[in-house]
Amino acid sequence: MNTPYRCGLVALVGRPNVGKSTLLNRLVGQKVSITSKKAQTTRHRVTGIHTTGNAQFVFVDTPGFQTRHAGTMNRAMNRRVRETLSDTDVVMMLVEAGRLTREDRQVIELLPGDRPLILVVNKIDQAKDRAALMAYLQEIAGVHVFTEIVPVSAKNAANLDELLKTLEKHLPENPPLFDADDVTDQTERQLAAELVREKVFRLCGEEIPYAVAVTIDKFEEVGKLRRIYATILVDRDSHKAIVIGKGGEKLKTISTQARQDMERAFDGKVYLEVWVKVKGGWADDVRMLKTLGID
Repeated sequence: MNTPYRCGLVALVGRPNVGKSTLLNRLVGQKVSITSKKAQTTRHRVTGIHTTGNAQFVFVDTPGFQTRHAGTMNRAMNRRVRETLSDTDVVMMLVEAGRLTREDRQVIELLPGDRPLILVVNKIDQAKDRAALMAYLQEIAGVHVFTEIVPVSAKNAANLDELLKTLEKHLPENPPLFDADDVTDQTERQLAAELVREKVFRLCGEEIPYAVAVTIDKFEEVGKLRRIYATILVDRDSHKAIVIGKGGEKLKTISTQARQDMERAFDGKVYLEVWVKVKGGWADDVRMLKTLGID
């Protein structure tokens, strides 16, 4: 008897900076969502796709649910989280081993009760005391009724096979939605913008707030060469100076590292030009957010 093929949408939810994007990239096998130590780096639904002989997992990454700020952009991102939860087959919530914060509990309150809920306890590589970890797992199991609980380390790719087996059991019987070699439904243009934004976060650290956007002004393919022209939008002149750096060195490094990531992702040469522009209040401008796909 043939095993039925399974395919479905799996939402990744959790508080900011708990490791959702790192886990998504590990499960897919390459970078499809940006990662940074700065909270709230994911703004869009980012689909990552992992296909096996028996199943196709269509992962939908979400912004970390924002409870501390109430700006226009944060309200739009929180609305996106709720929409994602309402139209997926399985919900996978991430928490950090040994920690259960107020933000975690607020996300738990949003979880739907009518579909499988898989709790993924991430960063088990940082949990040195096994007895304390077991006590934590018992504690969190008492907070909410989860279908299954799976401890993993996204950073070290530990126990991810077990996580996939667990998820597969709960996917509906469906034919695949994507081709077997697809890893994301993002366009190259979208991915290019995200890769530039990631480098801003990684290289500018805490000096730059997360209200940074990147627009792709031109994306041309000339043979196997991609010519990409991007603009980094910041809120004020002081942020522009930080992104550019002394003698333009910081911007040069941002551009070089983003270009190298693009060449790996696109499997071809990239010519990249990056500019920095001040646009005050863009994160509260509804029209601007719609232009950027954040609505």
